[in-house]
Amino acid sequence: MGLDRSVSLLEASRFWWQLGWVSFGGPAGQIALLHRELVEQRRWLSERRYLHALNFCMLLPGPEATQLATYLGWLMHGWPGALIAGALFLLPSALLISALAWLYAVWGSWPLLASVFAALKPVVLAMVVVAAWRLARRTLRTPLHALLAAVAFVLLLASALPYPVLVLGAALVGWLAGRWRPRWILPAAAETSAAPAAEVSVDLAVAGLAPLHGDHTPTPAHARFSGRGMLLTLLAWGLATFAPLAALVRLGGWDGSLALMARFFSQVALVSFGGAYAVLPYVAQGAVEQHGWLSASQMLDGLALGETTPGPLIMVLAFVGFMGGWSTGVGGWAAAAVTVWFTFLPSFGFILVGAPLVEASRGDQRFTAPLTAIMAALVGVIASLAVWFVLPVLLPAGHLDATAALLVLAALWLLLRQRWGVLPLIGSAALLGVLRFGLAELVQ
Repeated sequence: MGLDRSVSLLEASRFWWQLGWVSFGGPAGQIALLHRELVEQRRWLSERRYLHALNFCMLLPGPEATQLATYLGWLMHGWPGALIAGALFLLPSALLISALAWLYAVWGSWPLLASVFAALKPVVLAMVVVAAWRLARRTLRTPLHALLAAVAFVLLLASALPYPVLVLGAALVGWLAGRWRPRWILPAAAETSAAPAAEVSVDLAVAGLAPLHGDHTPTPAHARFSGRGMLLTLLAWGLATFAPLAALVRLGGWDGSLALMARFFSQVALVSFGGAYAVLPYVAQGAVEQHGWLSASQMLDGLALGETTPGPLIMVLAFVGFMGGWSTGVGGWAAAAVTVWFTFLPSFGFILVGAPLVEASRGDQRFTAPLTAIMAALVGVIASLAVWFVLPVLLPAGHLDATAALLVLAALWLLLRQRWGVLPLIGSAALLGVLRFGLAELVQ
């Protein structure tokens, strides 16, 4: 029985909307949440079919969980299902982070908020360090992996190579190694092929209920490859990209703030492998150093806010766009909308163009070597982000901030030794900032 005849588009839409409000925990948590809901509880698709979709999404730039939701919405109900699933999965996060950015822009200089963010910045720095550490443990399995990470770290820190070139170079090295020296890049093929789903539970206690989309369920008619369908999808993607861009250029000129943001965040979307932490150095180079839309300290504040909201962490770019629009006078809400549109539109395009081909090639595990090389290089990228954040956090006035250093160490201990989650850690830091402000007021 086809899924579209068992689950209505309205029922699926309600599910994606509810999921968008509770999708905390970053990519791993969101992927595990989708697995639990769709594979284990609702039995909308089988384990193998889920992992096949996940492997495809892992190969693409952009947030994996959002792309996975879009893919599964497409598998269920075609174009409408894909657009609804992806949009409703993102909308709560986009609304929340934009509202928080507005509050920050209006009240950010308020002493209480300044005290809260002073406590949050060291915690965010610790989280970036832990992200690099955990990715390194999972990814660096051969000397070539370690070399790729070290080269990426040095080149990006020295601004010797643009981030997109770095990603493409790592992919090329991975492809060459996979072709000529597979063991240099894929030390254990069986283990590597399953790596993208390492965070996903495989508990199928309800396996007695056959999934609606099982391993041998025929591909729905709307999901079959069609040359005409691909052409229409590419045309729609191009129209959705260039029509708004043309309107922004007409409104403010080619170098106007909104048109510039549209082009910049489109580039970010095309190279955002490895999640938000990996792409933030590239964003920082453009948004902070080149265009001056916000400061490094403000970007850290935005990352802290992004950690407290559901949805993909890369939604922090909406904060960056809002602050850029606020500082340049074109309007924070307009800039946030432009940022979200051009950041996530490529994800929808990749899914709608590539999904029929992926469905036609179930069981074919390709491109693993380039992906593995990119993930190894991203260890160095994230490490460079941590170094980039050190100055505004630990050396804000040119000398060591002892309190911030202690908070970084405490956060590292809580994350690595006590296994604290992100939300309790962020909440505790915010509470500490409030208490510190209260004590300062009492002393005065």
